[in-house]
Amino acid sequence: MTERAPLRLSNRDARRLWLAGQGLSDTPTGKLDLDSLIKKLGFVQLDTIQVVSRAHHHILWSRNQNYREPMLGRHLTKKRRVFEHFTHDASVIPIDFYPMWQRQFRRMEAKVRKWEWHRGMLDTDGRNAIKDRIRAEGPLCTKAFDTKVQGEKKMWARPPHKLALDYMWYAGELSTSHRENFTKFYDLTERVIPEDLLNHVPSDEVQIDWLCQAALDRMVFGSEGDIQRFWAAVSNAEAKQWATDNAAKLVPVEIETADKSIISAWAPEDIEIRLAKLDAPTSRLRILNPFDPVARDRTRLKRLFGFDYTVEMFVPAAKRQWGYYVYPLLEGDRFVGRIEVKGDRKAGTLRVLNLWKEPKVKWTPARLAKLEAELARMSRFVGLEQLIWEIDPPSDLL
Repeated sequence: MTERAPLRLSNRDARRLWLAGQGLSDTPTGKLDLDSLIKKLGFVQLDTIQVVSRAHHHILWSRNQNYREPMLGRHLTKKRRVFEHFTHDASVIPIDFYPMWQRQFRRMEAKVRKWEWHRGMLDTDGRNAIKDRIRAEGPLCTKAFDTKVQGEKKMWARPPHKLALDYMWYAGELSTSHRENFTKFYDLTERVIPEDLLNHVPSDEVQIDWLCQAALDRMVFGSEGDIQRFWAAVSNAEAKQWATDNAAKLVPVEIETADKSIISAWAPEDIEIRLAKLDAPTSRLRILNPFDPVARDRTRLKRLFGFDYTVEMFVPAAKRQWGYYVYPLLEGDRFVGRIEVKGDRKAGTLRVLNLWKEPKVKWTPARLAKLEAELARMSRFVGLEQLIWEIDPPSDLL
C-alpha cells in the first residue's frame, strides 16, 4: 500500500480547526443545549477556586452565554445527564459515556493504591461500614464522619474516612450524588448510574478504541501523546498502538506552528470535510478561564497561538509574573492579552486588577470596547452590578 502524503495545515487553519472543535468558533448565543455542549467538549473540568465563577461554570458560559451556574447541578442531580470522575483532574462527563469509562475505574483504583499519602485510609471493613451507612442513610459527605489523621499531620494529610471515600469514588464503588456549596455527597453507584449503562461493560479493546477516536475527533489533530493526554484514560503505549492499528483510516497531517516550524500529527478521516466547511471564528472578544480546554495544554497553546501562558495560583505571590488568577483574552483566532479580574458577590462588584496586551497587539479603542462589553456580560452572568477599574486608564495600553 502506498503511504499517504501528509496534509499540510496552515497555522491559521490549525487554530481555527482547534477552536471550532472546542466550541469557541461560533458566537456564544442562541438556545442552550447543555447535553450537546458537554458532549462536544467530552468533559468539563471541575475546580474549587471561585474568583469570579468556578472553572466548570465559566467554561460552559464561554460557549453559550445563556448558561447559568445552577444548571450544571441540575444536570448532574435531577437529570442524571453527567457523572463525575477523573480525567486529568476531577471532571463532569456525559452519562452516555459511562460504559466507556469502566476500565478507567480499575486504572484509577490501581493508581490510588500506590499513592503514599493514601495509605492511611480505612481498611476493607472500614470502607464497608461507610457503604452500609450510605445504604441506610442516603448520600453522605465527608462531614458525616469523624476519623482523625494519625501520626504527623503533613500538608496533604487527610483523615482515613476521607481517603476511603476518595478511593471508593476513584474505583467506581461510590459516585457523586450531588453537591451542596460545592461539597460532594457520595452515594452507592448503583443508585446514581442508570442500570442499563452500569451493566453495559464493553471489552477493554472497544473502550480504548472509543477513547482514542473520541479524543482525536475533539482535538481535530494531535500526536499519540495528545490523544493519550486528552482523557488521561489510556496509557501512552495504548495510544501508540491504537494509532498504529488505525493508521489506514487516519490522515497524517503537518501543522504549521506559530513560529513557522512544522510538527507531524494525526487527524480523523473527515479532516478535509472539516477544512472545506471551516469559517472564520466570531470576532467577539472572549474572557476564557485558566482551565479552559483550549488553554489547559500549555504546549499546544504556545505552538498554535504563540501564547505563553502560565497558571500562577499555586506560585508564591512574590514569584508571580502575572497574578493569582489571570484570564486569557481570545479575539477571533488570536490571543490578544490577559486580564486579572475579581468578583465580589457581597458588594456586587467586578474589579479589574490588571490588564496586559500581547506583543505586537495594538490595544485600540474598538478592542477596548469589546473587552468592556465582555466584562459587562461576565458581570451579568454572576449577578454583579458594578464594574470597577482599579488600574490606570486602559488608554495607557494603546
